[in-house]
Amino acid sequence: MTQADLVIRNARIVDGTGSSELQGDVAIRDGKILSLGKIDVEASEELDAAGKVLAPGFIDIHTHFDPQLCWDGLATPSLEHGVTTVVIGNCSLSLAPVREGGSDKIVSMFGVIEDIKKRTFDEAVPFSWETFEEYLDFIRPTLGINVAALIGHSALRYYVMGAASQERAATQDEIDEMCQLVEEAMAAGAAGISSSYVDMDENMHPVPSRFAEYEEKEALAKAMAKSGRGVWQVVPYFPDPKQQLENIEELGDISVAAGVPCSIQPVLSSPTSPVAEEITQALEAQHQRGGRVYGQVMPRCFDMNMRLAETSMLLFALPTWKGIMDLARHERRAKFEDPATREILVKEMKEAQGISGALPFLLVGSVESEENKQYQGRSLMEIAQAEGKELGEVILDLSLRDDLNTEFKLQNVLNADKASVAQLIEHPLLHFGASDAGAHITQFCGTGDTTHMLEHFVRDTGRLTLERAIHRMTGEVANDWGLGDRGTIEPGKAADLVLFDLDELKCGAEEFVDDFPGEANRYVRRSEGYKAVIVNGEIVYDGLGYTEQRPGQVV
Repeated sequence: MTQADLVIRNARIVDGTGSSELQGDVAIRDGKILSLGKIDVEASEELDAAGKVLAPGFIDIHTHFDPQLCWDGLATPSLEHGVTTVVIGNCSLSLAPVREGGSDKIVSMFGVIEDIKKRTFDEAVPFSWETFEEYLDFIRPTLGINVAALIGHSALRYYVMGAASQERAATQDEIDEMCQLVEEAMAAGAAGISSSYVDMDENMHPVPSRFAEYEEKEALAKAMAKSGRGVWQVVPYFPDPKQQLENIEELGDISVAAGVPCSIQPVLSSPTSPVAEEITQALEAQHQRGGRVYGQVMPRCFDMNMRLAETSMLLFALPTWKGIMDLARHERRAKFEDPATREILVKEMKEAQGISGALPFLLVGSVESEENKQYQGRSLMEIAQAEGKELGEVILDLSLRDDLNTEFKLQNVLNADKASVAQLIEHPLLHFGASDAGAHITQFCGTGDTTHMLEHFVRDTGRLTLERAIHRMTGEVANDWGLGDRGTIEPGKAADLVLFDLDELKCGAEEFVDDFPGEANRYVRRSEGYKAVIVNGEIVYDGLGYTEQRPGQVV
């Protein structure tokens, strides 16, 4: 009789292909699916899954766990939401390649763009590597989750060109050097390249990738493609719809020239464009000409929180506010209390545009002082009108009473129309992704989208079938992102699996916790209803907590 390491019996098997569920067993041996159906095998361990759904482990294609994996190979709390593979290195940022003494620039860009602070890097990210391969070798031994790592275009450019990477186009010799580094990284296990059309550094200067000309991008994509795989991921210039469409057209050119898939993040539902018609039409046009260009869509509302004690993307476009937010916390308070500075800050906020234009809609969340409790749940616009104050005055007054810890919450503005979001999720050219898990940790928790997808869109509203939702989070992205050795429950595929009770599934509320190195805080979301999360055949999370198994791989 055939021997297996683990058999899961009597499960509702949803295999990740989009096919109808079937009742049966799944056997695992040596980290791979051995067989499925009605299985008569002996096993070292068995799980009774009666009434529960067994699906492939979920794949999160847009995360920023690059630094966190240096001390937390589980990428918490992603595994708690059924995620077994994360893609890191998005938005042109990766931790390698990096020259000795050159990490300060990487750290500062991560601090601004991804909201991960220098003190966290100083305490927990050693930069004991130089090459991309060396970084992957550093994180491998403690991985409990699978990692697909993109090479950051900005990191690559800075490694080759130094300060000139933010001043000019690359020379042919510099492009050739970058291409050689890409080929070496792909050979070492990299999954592709990420770039950005929009991000700014700590000096509000465009990041290195934004100085690249088309010839450089095409050359890098072709160097990536020599490996036979790879994705080109970007953040478009979303403040300007016209430029965003131009970005998509350039991605089409790159895709056609290099024969690679390209991906943009995020595609959101907004009050002015509920189903993002211009974006989806632009993606469709590129596919009609042979370009594989996809968008990334998230199922949750794109809510975020702001504290003057932390960082906030809502204030980046306001130079005086941004300058103070870059200071140490004890220095910030003195600036915010200064009458002359206060006058400038209040005036500047009156002229806020772009994403900063959402500031009046913020609601007051948690507070510390007794005086501030009367404002909880009220919008800043409402408070300002009721008290005859300017918006900036309200934010400063409330924050100073709480030693800058007042929580302001942006809720139900972007991706708030769930019917429209369901249409985006169903669009064939929009991948389930865009979570940003691991980034902006003091503003929101990106983890939990998978649970929300199943809880809201499948169980509670029936907008998606269980089979369709699972396919979107597993087999579809595995196929399109070159992760074809996993993503479906088939013999020979990697045994990345998640077992859950659909009736019990729940995505918890955000919690603000102090569990990050460098005395840093972050938002997390816990889950309910997951009975087992299996990575490469080993149970890593069993619903009660994490096990001692660390079978994650670079994929």
